[in-house]
Amino acid sequence: MSVLAESSDRDFSTHAEPYRRELLAHCYRMTGSLHDAEDLVQETLLRAWKAYDRFEGKSSMRTWLHRIATNTCLTALEGRQRRPLPTGLGTSSSEPTAELVERREVPWLEPLPELTDDPADPSVIVGSRESVRLAFVAALQHLSARQRAVLLLRDVLQWKAAEVAEAIGATTVAVNSLLQRARTQLEAVGPSSGDRLQAPDSPDAQDRLAR
Repeated sequence: MSVLAESSDRDFSTHAEPYRRELLAHCYRMTGSLHDAEDLVQETLLRAWKAYDRFEGKSSMRTWLHRIATNTCLTALEGRQRRPLPTGLGTSSSEPTAELVERREVPWLEPLPELTDDPADPSVIVGSRESVRLAFVAALQHLSARQRAVLLLRDVLQWKAAEVAEAIGATTVAVNSLLQRARTQLEAVGPSSGDRLQAPDSPDAQDRLAR
């Protein structure tokens, strides 16, 4: 490898690595699976590294990487068979001692591990806000892949409709339509503000939860 190539690799790593955690959170929201999200982040960074010499800085590195991550997720989601939808999220209507159904029927639905980074870091805030709650991520899986992408880019990352349209190759009108349908469907299947998982009372259950 030439000195110039090595310098380019170091430059890419320096600029891209700080966004790994929030890219993981984004891919996790899209897929509901930490294992899949980790693979998709690797694929995202590989695609970005290959295209880095064409990155002109018209958008921020963060926006550019999220655009690549979104399309990487869309390609993966649209290219596989539809997964079974999550049910039994342990809401207030569930029996306290009942096993969470998604652990039995939907093994791919996994919680995102606790963050150990600086909570003041913007990337940590993006990764740790309410939008990585298991119930919310499960509800997202009821949406189509493109609805999911539009909702996350608009409502979680706060992108403008025109930016989302450019990222996914759609018109602004189509993005607004996808967003409206996504919000409506999410309201129908998503958790309410009172549907929060409660910590178990028994020491044994607490120990298993901690593990």
